[in-house]
Amino acid sequence: MTSNLRITDVERIVVHVPFTPRCHIWNAPLVWQWGVSEIIRITTNAPDVVGYGETLLHYSWGKVSDEAIARVKGGNPADFLGDDTLGPGLQMAMYDTVGKALGVPAYRLFNLSRVREWCPIAWWNTEMAPEALAEEAKEAVAAGYTSHKFKARPWLDVYAQVEQISDVVPSYYKLDLDWNNMLLNAGNAAPVLTELDRYDRVSIYESPIMQRDFEGQRLLRSKTTRPIALHFGDPPFPTAVREEVCDGFVVGGGVNSVLKQGILAAAFEKPFWLQLVGTGLTTALAAHLGAVLTFAQWPAITCLNNYSDDLIVDPIVVKGGYMHVPEGPGLGITIDEDALERYRMQAPYSIPKDKHILTVSWPGGRTTHYAHCNEQLWPDCHAGNQPVQEPGVKFQIRNDDGTPEWADLYARLQSGPVREYA
Repeated sequence: MTSNLRITDVERIVVHVPFTPRCHIWNAPLVWQWGVSEIIRITTNAPDVVGYGETLLHYSWGKVSDEAIARVKGGNPADFLGDDTLGPGLQMAMYDTVGKALGVPAYRLFNLSRVREWCPIAWWNTEMAPEALAEEAKEAVAAGYTSHKFKARPWLDVYAQVEQISDVVPSYYKLDLDWNNMLLNAGNAAPVLTELDRYDRVSIYESPIMQRDFEGQRLLRSKTTRPIALHFGDPPFPTAVREEVCDGFVVGGGVNSVLKQGILAAAFEKPFWLQLVGTGLTTALAAHLGAVLTFAQWPAITCLNNYSDDLIVDPIVVKGGYMHVPEGPGLGITIDEDALERYRMQAPYSIPKDKHILTVSWPGGRTTHYAHCNEQLWPDCHAGNQPVQEPGVKFQIRNDDGTPEWADLYARLQSGPVREYA
């Protein structure tokens, strides 16, 4: 029973979990900080009940505040279940703690019936060249995955990405493409999506154009044979359903928010994928949520494959594209305490950004150089200053090679993109 259970301490442990070598190269321009994870350890007056949770400090839907920690100390962890204001790691640790105290898996605490023992999960990659994606796909197949979500971008040849992956994977391997609105409008997107419809492995399109453009979304749905997914809440859910803007959703956030979104989506029979990013801890929570949410039918995204270590003793089991829902108490995982010490960071909890030049080359001799992905490359494309999806485009990450030429171009790029024409 938990009636006398009390939280005696809450500890923060910040770690830097390295990316795998290939993911490190391609994550560096935009998501280089995703390896910084704050692990929350809750101890209680029951010496055998210790709970753990995780927050990606530079990405998760929230953070754990000092106020939240002060608020829960001395309290019963069962009183804080469902409280999204705690932040990701502290909330996750509450479910782990209460589940352990009761001897039940976390999904039993969501007040919903379990609908599956195995949940779909996808391999995930950011903006990556076709040949690198193909190598990732081969690893994914070997690891038991059958779905792969990756970023489609104006500076990458999406047709080459799909074709090169298709050359090295089985016919059942499916691809989910995410543009983050980079196709801008239906006029741009329609010919791209109809061309991609020709590839059997293409499965879902995420946010191809501005999510607020519900008229454009409706038009795209009439022109493509693949489902279109949007992030839940943009446009507001009533508008999305009434205007028939999408076929399903991307659902994320705190446990309470995820459960509400999942139940709403199910009421209108809209499938979705769970998007909760982190190591083995976060992946375990995603599995527990997927176990009870009936329409969590699309492959979940946790980005687990990007990390060189999952921080848990026994890895999450993935077979045939599905991850097994842990059946042990709480999250059902055992934290690798040696890994926490091995990767422990000291303040400040951030990773310096590498200097690099990002070079995009289009057919016809057009080249543009950028020094920053989120401050220059993204805005340039979102402003419509570059072709939205031109075949043959090439993208190169050029790290500092010590030459005067590199240094000179990098200095010039501090004032903005540099365009060249052959």
